[in-house]
Amino acid sequence: MTNADPPPPRTVVPIEPALLLAQPFDQAQVTELRHSVGSCAQSVGLGGQRLDDFVLAVNELITNAVRHGGGRGRLRLWQHVGAIVCEVADHGGGISAQRLGDRSRPAPDTAGGWGLWLARELSDTMEVESGPAGTTVRISATLAAPRPAGTD
Repeated sequence: MTNADPPPPRTVVPIEPALLLAQPFDQAQVTELRHSVGSCAQSVGLGGQRLDDFVLAVNELITNAVRHGGGRGRLRLWQHVGAIVCEVADHGGGISAQRLGDRSRPAPDTAGGWGLWLARELSDTMEVESGPAGTTVRISATLAAPRPAGTD
């Protein structure tokens, strides 16, 4: 390569064949993004109450990112080994260790504090990484095993 040759292209984001959706968002995209997540989750086999629960959990995460994470975030949704996984990241100030450790249900008359609790309750797994540079929450829902042909 000579000095006149442009550098070779770089792959910034790994190419993931199972990636269903990757999108930055702010308040204006919350509703549209929720519908997109629902469509993608349904397309890979999540249905019924499990679909509704997963979409509600994702909605809580994106709403939290807008309210508490600097007004915007980034969502990635993919299929991985029999599950659908959603990751929501923001650049807010982080969540305190005390708050992350509190897994109790908020009091019924509490106006806030339901988002992470609901996301945890409505998904099969939830992981949270949080610090001064932001928070990343990853949830998943197990997909039903495909039914063999002729077993309807």
